[in-house]
Amino acid sequence: MKKLALVGAAALALFASACSSGDQPSSNPGAGSASAPAPGGASGTLTVFAAASLTESFNALGKQFEAAHPGVKVTFDYEGSSSLVQKLDNGAKADVFASADQKNMDKAVQDGVIDGQPTVFATNKLAIAVAKGNPKGIKTFADLTKPGLNVVVCAQQVPCGSATQKVEQTTKTTLKPVSEETNVKQVLAKVQSGDADAGLVYVTDATSAAGKVDKVDFPESSGAVNQYPIAVVKNAPQAALAKQFTDFVLGAQGKAELAKIGFGPGK
Repeated sequence: MKKLALVGAAALALFASACSSGDQPSSNPGAGSASAPAPGGASGTLTVFAAASLTESFNALGKQFEAAHPGVKVTFDYEGSSSLVQKLDNGAKADVFASADQKNMDKAVQDGVIDGQPTVFATNKLAIAVAKGNPKGIKTFADLTKPGLNVVVCAQQVPCGSATQKVEQTTKTTLKPVSEETNVKQVLAKVQSGDADAGLVYVTDATSAAGKVDKVDFPESSGAVNQYPIAVVKNAPQAALAKQFTDFVLGAQGKAELAKIGFGPGK
C-alpha cells in the first residue's frame, strides 16, 4: 500500500509540473515580443560620429534603423569632421565615422582608426545663408566682400571651411569674416540669430533651415564639391551593427533620406 501511495504521489507531481510549465512565457526573447532584438541577436547602443551637416538626415535614418532593428539604440556625436578624427585619435569609442570630406577620412585611415575601406555615400556643395528676405541684397559670392557686411565662415580645417577657401582661390576673392566656426551648424546659428548678415554653409543646411534663413546659390560652388565617406571604426564595440548601419546609409532608404534636403548621390 505504501508503494502504491508513493507511485500515485509521484505521478500527481509530474502532472502538476507539466500543467504549470505550459502556463509560463517562452524563454525565447523574440517570441511574441514587439521589442525583441533584431535577427541574429543584435542589440545595444550603436555610436555614430558624423559631420554636423548630416544632423537632420542621420537623425531620421537613425530612427528608421532602430525601427528595423528592435533592441538597438543609435546615438550620434555631431561635430566638425576634423574634431571627430581628433577624438578618435585620442581613443574615443565609436562604431561608425561619417566625414564631410575625403581629407579627414584619409587622415583617420592613416592614423589607423578605421576598419576596412571607406565608401562615399553623398556629395554636398556650398550656399550662402542670409536673413529672411535677404535684407542686404546678397546675390553673388563676390557680394560677400561688401563693406560693413558681417560674414561668418567655417574654420579652414573643417570641410566647409576648406571648400570656402577653395572658392576664394578659384575666384580670386578674399573674404574678411568676423568669425570662423568649428562646424557648419554654428555658422548657420549665427545667421539665424542675427549675429551675422551672411554665412557660408552647405546647400543641405540652408535647405533644412528653410523658413528661418534664405538660401542664395552661386555657380562657383560647383568647383568645391565635398564627398562624404562613411566607414566602420577600428575595434568598434558594435562592429556587426556598424556594418549594417553603413550598408543602410548606402542603400535605397539612405539615398532617399539624404536626397530630401539636397545631398547629391555618392558612388
